[in-house]
Amino acid sequence: MRTEVRVRSDDVLSDFWGKLRKVSFDFVRRDGTVEKQIREVYDRGDGAAVLPVDLRRGTVLLIRQFRMPAHLNGHDGFLIEVCAGIVDDGDPEATARKEAEEELGYRLSRVDRVFEAFMSPGTMTERITCFTAPYSPDDRVSAGGGSPDEGEDIEVLELPLARALDMVDSGDIVDAKTILLLQHARLASLAETATPREPVR
Repeated sequence: MRTEVRVRSDDVLSDFWGKLRKVSFDFVRRDGTVEKQIREVYDRGDGAAVLPVDLRRGTVLLIRQFRMPAHLNGHDGFLIEVCAGIVDDGDPEATARKEAEEELGYRLSRVDRVFEAFMSPGTMTERITCFTAPYSPDDRVSAGGGSPDEGEDIEVLELPLARALDMVDSGDIVDAKTILLLQHARLASLAETATPREPVR
């Protein structure tokens, strides 16, 4: 479906950590009628997320940290998530590596780009580039935990992939990018261990 959009005004309501804008536009509907619409749009930049996976041991690395918006919406606020951060330099892969070292304490030798996704396209401009990465205990270079100067107090979790997937089912993991990457890791793990079919003779 394609239609026409004509922006009439774009006003900044707040410019603190991110930018909150009020956008007024004409939306030309499929039947040709023109409808004036107004949306509030939050722009905090794009992000990168990475899920390190140890296929040999069947484990993944996740973090737990406090999220005020989740707390305000009835959750205790302590979310289990994949490591992620805002892309400052236009390079999602470099961001994924940097955040893995700061938050997880692991220096990743390889990261594999798997998909890009809008997390909340009705209100946010953010597009997250998602990666997986092989890791082993030898890749650990620090305790991780994030940057206290940025208000971070991050707990590093190493969990069996199967347990992490069970936590999605039980509602203990509710972060969207984390669920997507865990499901991707599950499919990749199944493909890795699948027995090749015998050729038809």
